[in-house]
Amino acid sequence: MSLQFFTIDDFDMENKTVLVRVDINSPVDPNSGSILDDTRIKLHAGTIDEISKKGAKTVVLAHQSRPGKNDFTTLEQHANALSSILNRRVSYVDDIFGSNARNKIKEMEKGDILLLENVRFYSEEILKREATEQAETHMVKKLSPVADYFINDAFAAAHRSQPSLVGFALTLPSGAGRVMENELNSLYSAVDNAKKPCIYVLGGVKVDDSIMVMENVLRNGSADYILTTGLVANIFLWAAGIDIGNYNKNFIKDRDYRDFVEKSKQLLKEFKGQIKMPIDVAVCVDDKRKEYGIKDIPNKPIFDIGTDTISEYAKFIRDAKTIFANGPAGVFEKEGFNIGTDDILNTIASSKGYSIIGGGHLAAAASHMGLSSGIDHISSGGGASINLLAGQKLPVVEVLQKVKIESMK
Repeated sequence: MSLQFFTIDDFDMENKTVLVRVDINSPVDPNSGSILDDTRIKLHAGTIDEISKKGAKTVVLAHQSRPGKNDFTTLEQHANALSSILNRRVSYVDDIFGSNARNKIKEMEKGDILLLENVRFYSEEILKREATEQAETHMVKKLSPVADYFINDAFAAAHRSQPSLVGFALTLPSGAGRVMENELNSLYSAVDNAKKPCIYVLGGVKVDDSIMVMENVLRNGSADYILTTGLVANIFLWAAGIDIGNYNKNFIKDRDYRDFVEKSKQLLKEFKGQIKMPIDVAVCVDDKRKEYGIKDIPNKPIFDIGTDTISEYAKFIRDAKTIFANGPAGVFEKEGFNIGTDDILNTIASSKGYSIIGGGHLAAAASHMGLSSGIDHISSGGGASINLLAGQKLPVVEVLQKVKIESMK
């Protein structure tokens, strides 16, 4: 797919006011309000710093969690964290588009950085609508007149159609920030030019996402093999007629994933031999790891793939020229059950194939293990990258492309 969009390089930002949408949604201690991991803030700091150093008045838009969650909070801590990372003052205002926020923006001088309040404090932000409708929201109408440009750097939220993500692109000259630019160029190029054999390692607990990707890449012929791990593997084992025990069946039912067992049966029938399942698993017995062949699984929780499976999967990974991976192989946070996730990541990092890891837990595990340099691309957005791999259109990308194409007419 040919991508066309403006970037930071296309605009003269000297003494201009630039709205920059980032995704600095971070793990927050619900009691103290302290940020537990500033990875995403560091990721977007480069874009913010570059725009500011171009002489712009940089106004940052961001969100933290969503209504109803215990980490749904203000962005004051984020402003402090960003100040520490950039080693310069980042102002914060507890307002989004009211007169207080707009006056603060008007008072800014070139090079200043201002972080506005959590955009999801505004009720219209969480409503999914078309970009043209989002451009008519109060946030967009109030902030557009006090800004010159809009830069979208929030790739991790690119699969969402919300005012701060798609609305401004229709009211201001708009382009992609460095994180967005890098993600789109890397992911689309990898998908379009995937060398064979191409494999997908799909795990974790978001079964619906994995099966959506699986269907797309198998049907369009871009994937040669799918290696299943995590809850995805348990569902496929059940679909293949393996008795995974009532505990694990109930776990699947409790998450409303029972229908995916039937879906998995169809996929196994349609793509014979291409969907690989574990040949052994690690279950939790008296809080310890114990491995069993798939014909002898006890009625205990399956927390990881077994070592024979790890060895079998490693052969596919080593032979592959393109590797996409998303989701951990098991409950990797629990001691003794991180083996599958760790070994698969180590094999990917040492393989000769071009490797991409989706965001979320697997990316965090790779970073924690110090494997980032051995993996060609680690995506900052799990949901966005999954949707992209599944062939879904990303609203943010659609509107950025529309702006570029219409400017060329």
